[in-house]
Amino acid sequence: MVSPVPAAAVASAANTGAAKTGVAFILKKSLISALVALVLFSLMIGVRTEVGTAGQLVYWTRFGELAAIVGAVFVGSIIVELLRNWFGPREGVQLPQSVQRGLSWAGRLIGPAALVFALLLPVIFYDQRYILDLAILVLTYIMLGWGLNVVVGLAGLLDLGYVAFYAVGAYSYALLATNFGLSFWICLPLAGILAAFWGILLGFPVLRLRGDYLAIVTLAFGEIIRLILLNWQDLTGGPNGISGIPRPTLFGIPLSPGDDGLAALLGIEFSPTHRIVFLFYLILILALITNWVTIRLRRLPIGRAWEAMREDEVACRALGINITTTKLTAFATGAMFGGFAGAFFATRQGFISPESFTFHESALVLAIVVLGGMGSQLGVAIAAVTLIGGFELFRGLDQYRMLVFGMAMVLLMIWRPRGLVGHRAPTVFLEHNRAIAADMVKEGRG
Repeated sequence: MVSPVPAAAVASAANTGAAKTGVAFILKKSLISALVALVLFSLMIGVRTEVGTAGQLVYWTRFGELAAIVGAVFVGSIIVELLRNWFGPREGVQLPQSVQRGLSWAGRLIGPAALVFALLLPVIFYDQRYILDLAILVLTYIMLGWGLNVVVGLAGLLDLGYVAFYAVGAYSYALLATNFGLSFWICLPLAGILAAFWGILLGFPVLRLRGDYLAIVTLAFGEIIRLILLNWQDLTGGPNGISGIPRPTLFGIPLSPGDDGLAALLGIEFSPTHRIVFLFYLILILALITNWVTIRLRRLPIGRAWEAMREDEVACRALGINITTTKLTAFATGAMFGGFAGAFFATRQGFISPESFTFHESALVLAIVVLGGMGSQLGVAIAAVTLIGGFELFRGLDQYRMLVFGMAMVLLMIWRPRGLVGHRAPTVFLEHNRAIAADMVKEGRG
């Protein structure tokens, strides 16, 4: 028989816990955070350097702004600790069933509501070119995020060179369209196939790698592709890039002001916005196809093999799953979607160069996948809107936009370590817990 815990011991433990989260503890943590901020930002913000007109180094101090940043970190640390104590998890506290059902119902409506808004966005903001261009950019990164989510979120393979497939798709479309005169609808699948082929080529050397080693090899692969594009001038144009890339047509009908254009055939006045709206719906359809294919693949045996490999590769081998095929299909599928996005990027810009496919693009897409929640399609879309839209909100603050971006990522990783919409539930699971015989368990109990 287990003896009850004395009330004095319970009170002592409660007092100890309260002491750990008391005023002194909060102030100590806030002071440490402020000291770290002072050390980190003293050279980044406190001292500003530039090259003078004669080539000399010119610098000036900004101690006032440095003090404001350190003070903000100190106050923010106090607020974070207070919120952690007030709204932290409570054992045994559950929301009422009605509230849970309401939240679940609202969560199911987010996707359809976002889709309806996306369909109506060109109608609502038809005269605002900036918003339409921003929406096209956001949808492009959503498609890239969903493609990388296959590799990182579902298969658990850390890929830091995803921009390579983005570049392969863009250059494949540009070279095929400019040299052979092929239309966009023919070059689009070819760009995806070529990108998938390069994904398989990347997959073979890294079959035995995982974790940090896999990340280093994929990072090197991305840089190799960029350097090839930069130095193979006879094929890619080198640093000058490729210009004059043909624009897409609507089943052979150009969106131009000529007599054979779409506006003339419909009997309406031509507007440059017609092409922007067409590009918006084009990337929206491509992104929705990416989402639909990914969801369907998750329910197939190959998708279940990806999820199993993500959780434990050794157990997958023990169960007889072909790891080689599983990894190669993950790389090829993710690369194919990246190639589609690259082809759209090339036809939208009309000009591409190696400067558009740097490591920064891979890091941004990976941040979208991680912050959104690896394996979550909705989370990736929300993260893409948040990150790309956040960059635009702070576009006027060139000196602080990356600082705010980094602080937001740190806070999000503290409060939501699994991402905005953390979802790693397997596709197949038991609906009811099944008891295990005692002799099958190491501890001797079921």
